[in-house]
Amino acid sequence: MMEFVKMHGIGNDFVVIACDQVPPNAAHLAQVMCARHTGIGADGVVWLVPSAQATAKMRIFNADGSESGQCGNAIRCAAKYLWDCRRVQQSAFTIETIGAGVQRVVLFFLDGIVDRVEVDMGIPIFENHTGDHSENAAQSLVLAEHSFFFHAVSMGNPHCVIHVPDVDAFDVATFGRQIECHPYFPQRTNVEFITVISSARLRMRVWERGVGETLACGSGACAAVVVAAAQRVLQRQATVELLGGVLHIVWDETTNRVAMTGAVQTVFEGRWDG
Repeated sequence: MMEFVKMHGIGNDFVVIACDQVPPNAAHLAQVMCARHTGIGADGVVWLVPSAQATAKMRIFNADGSESGQCGNAIRCAAKYLWDCRRVQQSAFTIETIGAGVQRVVLFFLDGIVDRVEVDMGIPIFENHTGDHSENAAQSLVLAEHSFFFHAVSMGNPHCVIHVPDVDAFDVATFGRQIECHPYFPQRTNVEFITVISSARLRMRVWERGVGETLACGSGACAAVVVAAAQRVLQRQATVELLGGVLHIVWDETTNRVAMTGAVQTVFEGRWDG
């Protein structure tokens, strides 16, 4: 029997479990727990275990059982969980991740309850298989039905950012599924489809690796702002509108680090007997 907390960061939902070590069947547990009709229902399972470098170490397993190195919405949930369970007494602390190392989080409160969390998401890494790693190097991806220009960015996990004229009308499911598993991305990728609304705002829908379309993606929002800002169609401080809510992203020009701030909520607590 395991105690868990169901949480979400602007609609990107997780089962959060604290324990001494991640069980060997964590991949299978994620598939069973995340099932919407027969399990708890979630986009992923977040395991919080002891860390020698930070307050806790976070490991994330997607709904299909694959492991993700980083997740911006998940780490905000983890931060709130650690505060609510009295595992921390200060509003700023660190969490270790698999893909992005140790990350600093800052809690913001409303009526004494954690309402928002800011995360230092680190330095973005532009990736280009052609060998051109400059920020503005667009790459071409050819599908059976369509071709796209995209930018590949790592935020501790892989992202493929694509500009589209109207993201609300775009067929995210069809193209997201194809791009996630395209041979260009041997480890698969998260896919962000974005439409720039103004110099300080963009709208985004995301197809998450190992999950499908989700209501939000924190690391994806960071990647989207970095790409649009590098192309000078967006400011380095911007708001990202997602299906589940908004995230505020700042790409610092001096340090090159990306900060993400967004809401987080607890849904319910329970015990898993499966």
